[in-house]
Amino acid sequence: MQSDVEKVNRELGGRLPKHVGIIMDGNGRWATRRGLPRALGHRAGTERLRGIIRVSSDLGIQALSLYAFSTENWKRPKNEVDALFGLFMEYFTNEVEALHANRVRIRMLGDMEALPGNVRAAVRAAEKKTAKNDGLRLNVALNYGARAEAVRAVRAIAQEAVMGALIPESIDEAALMAHLDTGGLPELDLLIRTGGEQRLSNFLLLQAAYAELVFVDALWPDFSDALYLSTLRDYAQRNRRFGGLKPDGEE
Repeated sequence: MQSDVEKVNRELGGRLPKHVGIIMDGNGRWATRRGLPRALGHRAGTERLRGIIRVSSDLGIQALSLYAFSTENWKRPKNEVDALFGLFMEYFTNEVEALHANRVRIRMLGDMEALPGNVRAAVRAAEKKTAKNDGLRLNVALNYGARAEAVRAVRAIAQEAVMGALIPESIDEAALMAHLDTGGLPELDLLIRTGGEQRLSNFLLLQAAYAELVFVDALWPDFSDALYLSTLRDYAQRNRRFGGLKPDGEE
């Protein structure tokens, strides 16, 4: 696979996305189709992270944002939620050293205060350990919802206005984006959803305003490195106009 990564890097060069977001959908269905408990599907999905993170890092993609647990996922059965949190604990405990060695910088997106204390401590420790790294910026969305994120941003802006740190007239799109959980990250270029569904499910809604969208039928545990590279080739072939015209003047 390393040769494939090198080939794609030579082939696409500057046409790679700077920031990729992934809605990792299909873990439960992957397990159910195999007669396995849904928890084992989530474990298989967690193991798939290694390859996607490694490929992203090797290609020089600047940021990778992964939708791990949404604000709506609390509605799932308690045993499934508990299993997910156990996997998060295991992942951030076992993988952080390897990620740190590869200069990956970990950042959490979402409301961490609602997470169980041990999970919150583990993710905060991972953030702190990797805070000075200069490689891939790995953003993990836990207890994340784009609407809730927007509310947090507006509250922060309002508080600054009340304290006199800014005036309402100075609030623009840049100010709003800077107060989102993704503030300081490159613009989202590519948003991938696995599992065959074709919706954004409250993930990076403002950031995805001009992102290219790719919907993949493969369930997340089956989203191989080769499929990932294929989506990057797809992205590189698209003509991104951002509301403008093609070079020949056509819309």
